[in-house]
Amino acid sequence: MKRKIEDLSPEDQAYTRNLLMDAAKTANKHGDITVFLEGLLTPSEQIMFGRRVWIARMLLEGKNFDEIGARLHVGPSTTRKVELWVLGLLPDYGEYIKEKRRRMSEKRRREIIKANPFGLTALKKKYPLHFLLFPWPRV
Repeated sequence: MKRKIEDLSPEDQAYTRNLLMDAAKTANKHGDITVFLEGLLTPSEQIMFGRRVWIARMLLEGKNFDEIGARLHVGPSTTRKVELWVLGLLPDYGEYIKEKRRRMSEKRRREIIKANPFGLTALKKKYPLHFLLFPWPRV
């Protein structure tokens, strides 16, 4: 039976959250977090949480509320809640996304150099100081 959060005492709310977090930590240690989440959450809950992560990534990419709302069909209040979550509760998540994006661009740069070892990207990699005076073109 579904219960409203207001029906639970603050102690029961905290205890319930702690149970969930402990179970997630245990599943993560064993490498079964995907199985854990798929078993625990309904498909609609999985989509709901996934969309919140998607909103967080779009915010970290610099998208504004209107762009996010148009793409994901969410209201500004949902986007604001996710923004507060990213900024306040998970400041390291933004750093993780930036680092992942940096690694992906570096990987793409290596693939370009491998495909065309005499191209501009390869020259910029090999002779970076030459492009300090003449930064054009940016790759």
